This record gives sequence, structure tokens and C-alpha cells, in this order.
Amino acid sequence: MNILLTLLLAGLTMVGPLAIDTYLPSFPAIAREFAATPIAIQQTLSLFLFCFAFMMLFYGTLSDTLGRRPVILWSLGAYIVASIGGALAGSLGFLLLCRVLQGLASGAGTVVGRAIVQDRFGGIEAQKILGHIMMVFGLAPAIAPILGGWLQVSHGWRSIFWFLAIFGVVMLVAVWRLLPESLPAEKRHPFEVKQIAANYLKVLRHRRFLLLSAALGVAFGGFALYIGSAAYFVMNILHLPETAFAWLFIPLVAGMVVGSMVSGKVAHKVAQGKLIWLSYGGMAVAALANVIYTWLFAAEVPWAVIPLFFYSFALAVAMPPLTLIAMNLFPNNSGLAASLQSFIQMTLFAIISGVVAPLLFDSAFKLACGVLGCLVVSLLAWMLARHD
Repeated sequence: MNILLTLLLAGLTMVGPLAIDTYLPSFPAIAREFAATPIAIQQTLSLFLFCFAFMMLFYGTLSDTLGRRPVILWSLGAYIVASIGGALAGSLGFLLLCRVLQGLASGAGTVVGRAIVQDRFGGIEAQKILGHIMMVFGLAPAIAPILGGWLQVSHGWRSIFWFLAIFGVVMLVAVWRLLPESLPAEKRHPFEVKQIAANYLKVLRHRRFLLLSAALGVAFGGFALYIGSAAYFVMNILHLPETAFAWLFIPLVAGMVVGSMVSGKVAHKVAQGKLIWLSYGGMAVAALANVIYTWLFAAEVPWAVIPLFFYSFALAVAMPPLTLIAMNLFPNNSGLAASLQSFIQMTLFAIISGVVAPLLFDSAFKLACGVLGCLVVSLLAWMLARHD
């Protein structure tokens, strides 16, 4: 049963990453079709990410009130409609509108999935389940751009949005048939605006919660820099074709998958604080190696992507304990805490990939320095959280 639940929740968390990464190889083709600039096409990603982050504020609270299943099912329905709209878009403006709706609908699985884990498991078992979910979920960013590149070459960019719609339908049917409600009616919170606002303020005023969420979000910003720069990095810096996105995404995601697996395996053996410190050490070594390599040499595969594997590996080891330490501060408002945690992390992801990445993606060295900068800020947040 745990295996089925892990696969279902991992599939739900894949909805957003697939919508982010699958169409990245199509940036040039979309720009040509709509006679748009690269910066204008970049907004199809930036708007998605900001809407994705914004709606995460509400999914947890809605699921605390209405139950987990209804929120997931309605969001998947909206996601399917938005994906079909993207496939049929006749202008860049309409495509942007569909991306906004996709972004608003894509985050329920990530937020509500964490709440479901908290509903059904506790302590080390919850960390282990989260690690397994992240391990399976990590396959999405690796598969997505590779699949997207081949769909682009074979059938054009619209086929990518048809694929996203089909994936949404599969997940809708799977949730409808296989995912039971984990929050009984007697444990739900009534929809009282004043009380909900008070709960949000309670969490937002909790300095340790904010620092822990920021620590994870900024560390993940190193990942976000390369996601936001993927098209330029692969095609202009590494001089590879649009079908070669695997050179970037397989190392990034393989590290995430292996690191998540290791985090789950050692959850019973290594204290959370020690595991996080070890992870920061690993991320520091990888980030410094990347800076030194790109300073001394012109970026080329495989050397330009090997440090990314080790960075994402160490990051993935830290993600479950950092997530749970923050969420355990609010055991009676797990949905709301998951919402705010996801909102903070995705807002940082959106800012870094949508605003910072375009300032750095003309140079492998600048990107490497950006990752190191994110790590330093994340480490400071973690150290402050420990002493709060």
C-alpha cells in the first residue's frame, strides 16, 4: 500500500515539473512561430512559476477545509483544460494565458501530497516516505526535456501540450480510483476567514519556519538557475542540439534521485541535523568545483555537468529533513504549513529562474558563481534557524 501511495503522490508532484521542463527545447520554435523575442518566450516560464508559487498559498488551507481528494481532483481538471488550450493556442497572448492557468493548477499535488504524508505517517517514517516520493518525482525533470526534444523534432511544440493533457487525464483517473481521503471530516477546519488569516499570520511570524523554508528554497535555487537557463546553456554554451537536453537534466536529476534514495535509507540511522550539515558540505564541494572548472576551462560535456550531479545529490539528501523540521513546527496545521513552505520555495525558484538566470545564462562561469551564491545564503539561513 505504501508503494502505491508513494507512486501516486510522486506522480502528482510530477505535474508541475513536467509542465516546466517538457517544453524548454521548444523555446526557439515557439519564438519563430509567434515572431517573439527570447525574453518574451521566457515569460511563458516566469508567469507559470509565479502563478504556481502564488496558488500554493491556498491549496493547503483548502485541503484542510474541503479534504485532500477534492482539491487534487479539481486542480487536475483545470490543468487538463489549460494544457489543451496551450496545444490550440493561436497567439503568444493566448499561450501566456494558458500558462497562467497551468501554473495556478499545477501545485496541488506537491502541497497536498506533503499534507497526506503528514496525515498518515509521523517522524522518521514520514521522512522515509518523503524521500521515496522525491526519488520517483526526480525522474520528471530528467525525462521531460528529453521527451520534449523528441516531440519537438517529430511533431512540433503543440504535441508537448497534448502530452501534458494526457498525463493530466491519467493522474485524474488514478486519483479518482486509487487515492483514498486521508483527512476525516471531524479533523477538518471550518472555512472561517478570520481564523484562516490568523493561522497564516501565526506561521508567517514564526521566524524559524521562515528561515528553514528559505534555506531549502535558496539551496534549490542553484537547481533553478540551470532550469531557467537550460535552453541557452545547452544550445549556446555547450553547443548541443535541441535533442541533447539529457546532458544537462540527467546529471541534475540523477543526483536528485540517488540523493533522495540515500536520504530515505539513512533516515533511521543519522540524526536530521547531522545529515543536513553533511549535505551542505557536499553542496559546497560541488559548487566550488564548478566555479573552478568554469573559470579555468571552456564549458563542455561531460565536465561542465559532473559538479551538477553532486550538487543535486547533496541537496536531495537535505530536502526531506529540512522539510519535516519546518512542518513539524505546526502539526495541527500541516496543510497550511505545507502551502506556505511550498509558496516560499517556489517564489524563490521563480525569482531565481525567471529574473536572475537571464542575467547569468550567457556564461557558464557566471552560472557557477550564482549557484555558489545561493548556497552561501542558504547556509546562513540554516545556521540562523538552528539558533533561533
